[in-house]
Amino acid sequence: MSAATQNATQNTITQTIAADMDAVNLVIRKSLHSEVSLVNQIAEYIISAGGKRIRPVLVLLVANAWSYQGTAHHELAAVVEFIHTATLLHDDVVDESSLRRGRATANALFGNAASVLVGDFLYSRSFQMMVGLNNMRVMQILSDATNVIAEGEVQQLLNMHDPDVTQERYLQVIRSKTAKLFEAAAELGALVAGANDEQIAAAGEYGRSLGTAFQLIDDVLDYAGDAAEIGKNVGDDLREGKPTLPLIYLMENGTPEQRELVRSCIEQGDEQHFDTILAAITTSGALDFTREQAVIAAKRASEAIAGLPDSVYKESLLQLAHFSVHRNH
Repeated sequence: MSAATQNATQNTITQTIAADMDAVNLVIRKSLHSEVSLVNQIAEYIISAGGKRIRPVLVLLVANAWSYQGTAHHELAAVVEFIHTATLLHDDVVDESSLRRGRATANALFGNAASVLVGDFLYSRSFQMMVGLNNMRVMQILSDATNVIAEGEVQQLLNMHDPDVTQERYLQVIRSKTAKLFEAAAELGALVAGANDEQIAAAGEYGRSLGTAFQLIDDVLDYAGDAAEIGKNVGDDLREGKPTLPLIYLMENGTPEQRELVRSCIEQGDEQHFDTILAAITTSGALDFTREQAVIAAKRASEAIAGLPDSVYKESLLQLAHFSVHRNH
């Protein structure tokens, strides 16, 4: 999918809910305000970086697909974005990242301590907003999600520099760290619109599978992407000693020499052999395998919402599943 086609697809999806997204942005701006200027400065910096805003878009699309007429989905979309932003702030500190979405990370500009503390502010602000909605099921979904995400972060930390991570262990990290918030976003959209438990579970399956597909393609792009397009440093995963699916596949299917090199690079966080590793990943079929797993997840997402009534919102959800695997950023 060309960059122009990708942008057109994103625009088509967001145009469907343009008025809702404007309302969400107003909620975000209002809710970010703090009496502490540094909180405002850092929160504004990372929120204004943009990004695809997939998680709030999910809340809005699913709520609209179930014909929701209220405004609580705007608050929920903002809450989900705040939780996501808090995890980004903390992630970049843990990973010692210097580039995200094509800009310097907050920790690179403002320091680690400030980034962690403002991440804490965003978490606590999101819970203030949840309480304001006065819905215990909303609280349950989001508190469970944040807890699972934290567990996923710790599990990823345990996986770092460990060349013996299996596909299953890695996919569990994806389900916890990335897919869980996608799942919660979709569930919240269905819940606020009055869907029944079965419909909420189906929305959750859509979100979980979509999140898995997105992360797997991110893993591919870390070896096959363009830094200017993906907005981060290509090869970061290898530098961080992070065994993602392409590396795990190569460890399981490569030649003895390739396996030994990958093992050493994961253990050392060694990026000086990036070109050699990239060539091995490409020729071994590791990227193709990872893309195939992403396609399977995206198909599962589309099948999960087969029961949704036909609408422009359902069509956008199906487009989103397609976009998740046919993108280069």
